[in-house]
Amino acid sequence: MKIGLLFGSFNPVHVGHLIIANYMANYTALDKVWLVVSPQNPLKKYGDLANTYDRLEMCKLATDNSNNIQVSDVELKLPQPSYTIDTLTYLKEKYPQHDFALIMGSDNLVSLPKWKNYKLILRDYQIFVYPRPGYENTDLATHPSVTITMTPLMELSATFIRKSLAEKKNVQYFVPDSVLNFIEAKNLYGK
Repeated sequence: MKIGLLFGSFNPVHVGHLIIANYMANYTALDKVWLVVSPQNPLKKYGDLANTYDRLEMCKLATDNSNNIQVSDVELKLPQPSYTIDTLTYLKEKYPQHDFALIMGSDNLVSLPKWKNYKLILRDYQIFVYPRPGYENTDLATHPSVTITMTPLMELSATFIRKSLAEKKNVQYFVPDSVLNFIEAKNLYGK
């Protein structure tokens, strides 16, 4: 089975993430998509990151009714900081029956040369890229391992949702109802 890995902090998971995952699972050569909840991105500042297990639970709530999108906590079991190449190596050993591929935004494709062992990633894994505003061109877009997709362009971000929640604005329809209920019950992202 060909599994696409969509890594992220999912702080919180929102409909943009789900649209990307759904597109990849249904409109590309991928059979399934795993949302890989990352404890901490080595290239990002910690900021107002919600508890890892809360973010994991929100992802599970958001994908509860999906047949081809599921949640992975693999990075929570690995040494920190988590590097994509280490996670890929672990998954390849643990699930040799699967063929893993990466899913990333065009913004991440631009920064890929900063990643640990990025040349190994390009050599050994297919990368499915979805568009991000302002990141249309990169030399890596023509690499044989890279597939540029026609995923709907999403300008929704978790930062926007957190800011809106802190300002007590309505984020209905930006996040699944089950996730919004969880956020409200735990008073996440409020000031």
